[in-house]
Order: sequence, then C-alpha cells, then structure tokens
Amino acid sequence: MCHRLGEYAGDERGDLTGPNPVDRGKKGSKIHLITERSGLPLSIGISAANTHDSQGLQPLIRGIPRIRSRRGPRRRRPAKLHADKGYDYDYLRRWLRGRNIVPRIARKGIESSQRLGRHRWTVERTVAWLAGCRRLHRRYERKAEHFLAFAGIAATLICYRRLSHLL
Repeated sequence: MCHRLGEYAGDERGDLTGPNPVDRGKKGSKIHLITERSGLPLSIGISAANTHDSQGLQPLIRGIPRIRSRRGPRRRRPAKLHADKGYDYDYLRRWLRGRNIVPRIARKGIESSQRLGRHRWTVERTVAWLAGCRRLHRRYERKAEHFLAFAGIAATLICYRRLSHLL
C-alpha cells in the first residue's frame, strides 16, 4: 500500500526485532555490551529480542577497538572475560582461548551466579545507564543501523561523563 507521500508500508517494527520471550511476545531488540573493569563500554551491539545471548559474543569481541597502552604495542583483546551462564558453551570457550582470552564463565548446573556477581554488577550498572536514555528505553527507529547509532551515542556520553573529571 502506498501512502500519499510515496512511502510503502514496511515491517511493523523494523529489522533486528523479534518476539520478546518475557514481554508477552511483543517485538523488541536486545542490547549486547562489553565493558571494562570500571564499567566503560568497549563494544556495543544489538539483536532481536528472541536471539540467544551467546550468538552476540563473537561480534562484540571482534568489535573491541585497539587500546592504547603506555608501553608496548596497542592491545586488541582483553586478558579475561567474565560472563554469566548464558555464555556457557564449549565452542565459545574454545574460541576465546584461541584468541588468548581467559574465559571466566559460570557453568550451568555447577557454579552459582553469586561468585560471578562480584564482576557482573559493573555491566548491569552500565546497562542501567543506557536504559536511562529515553531513546533506548523504547525502540522508535525502524532501521537497526539508526538504533545502533543511538546506542553508540549513549555509550559515548557514558564514557565522557565518567572520564571528564580526569581531564
């Protein structure tokens, strides 16, 4: 159907959306995030709400920018990665070890999430900071690139606010 402005009706919610398993099947998106120890976002990505978290880990690791250090070459990878039980898969552990990253992932049915909570709260706090941006709380954009751009802007603002007092 063509509207009077020459635009055609597209998908209702845009690309990279899917039925949310915890919100009555409404279509939505999920924000994936890797932070450093103090909570600064290093890599950010989005996917449909019904995709598993483990599918977003490899693109996030590849998206980490080079980190400048005072001595030696620039680092491209973290030394270790803390993750919750959603990432407990052998192929992910092998992939991380192949990149010389030590996986600290809680094992399903073996380890409790309490031990991991010492490190996990920094990611949850950064996700809460992102959720404070009203534009990200509800997805208004139909194109995934636009939504990812707004998430990147929000991550940049978080970095600026955290690092501005150091200057």
